[in-house]
Amino acid sequence: MARVVIVGAGVTGLLTAVECALAGHRVTVLDRRSIPSPVSTSFDQHRALRTFVPGDVDATLGRIAAHRRWLELESLLDTRFYRRVGIVTAWPRAEAAVLAGQAARCGLPVETVEPEKLPHLVFADDTAGVLEIDAGVLLAERVLVAAVRWLIEHPLVSLRPNSRVIAVDTGRVEVEGGTTVHADLVLVAEGPWTRELVGAPVRLHRQTMVYLRPPERLMRWWENAPGAGRLGRDGRAWLLPPGDGTLLKISSDAVRREVASVDSDELDHRWVDRLLAASIVSDVDKYTVVAVKHCHYTTDAVTGGALLTEVAPAVWARAACGGSGFATAPLVAGRIVDALHALEEAA
Repeated sequence: MARVVIVGAGVTGLLTAVECALAGHRVTVLDRRSIPSPVSTSFDQHRALRTFVPGDVDATLGRIAAHRRWLELESLLDTRFYRRVGIVTAWPRAEAAVLAGQAARCGLPVETVEPEKLPHLVFADDTAGVLEIDAGVLLAERVLVAAVRWLIEHPLVSLRPNSRVIAVDTGRVEVEGGTTVHADLVLVAEGPWTRELVGAPVRLHRQTMVYLRPPERLMRWWENAPGAGRLGRDGRAWLLPPGDGTLLKISSDAVRREVASVDSDELDHRWVDRLLAASIVSDVDKYTVVAVKHCHYTTDAVTGGALLTEVAPAVWARAACGGSGFATAPLVAGRIVDALHALEEAA
């Protein structure tokens, strides 16, 4: 039985704790705030779960494995948190059929969709949609709450909220106030705060999201609508549909910007105005703006994607999560369990 310390109680940390406990290891989860924390980057109404990565067979196969694990986690955590409404992505018409063929060769059920089939979504000119059937929406807050409830009841797991970690090294984690926690393996998955502990070269991004309530006459249509990407006249926008108590969420790469800190002030409301004017939803002026949120995530400074790396012997860091960090959290959890197995074999 190995001792595992996980720094950060976002979705990556919590799901890794679940998998490590299932594998018979003793787990301690530390977070600087409550567990789960409403201000963590994972805490939101919903996140997209898609399976197809155009032009990358290995990444697609990884997403398929993550999708399969999410289905299993619904049963394990005894909570329904996955809305299998599909994800449609707009592509230039000449590319759509080619990409649908790529997805089909990976074993994914897909179909091409003409824009008029989804009249309340705005597609760029001369584009068509590629609809992933085995995809949809994860109810993110529900995932976190279910994982915490499961972990609280597990005898091998200790959750320690309000524990700010100030240093990490092989075999030890130092907590503010003078406490040291010893471990055989450490995973640092504190979202934007990870780089403070491991010094990984990452970029911090802020993205504005607007939550809308559709007109009453369209509620039923929206609750059966898929998530969508590459929307709007510029092809840079995306949305997640309402349902199961969630709102319609819209955003765009056009309102993503690099920032120095999650704590930096930003009072400029032009980001919201720009998003509402981005032609993502037809007749958006008939929708009610219910909330606005600024989401933060990190990307690898070199590749611009996600990154899980062993930064020191038996010290792993999810320093960069990319835009798909929530959906791919089961893959990180699996990697950490594999690393623990390798440690045991080497002992």
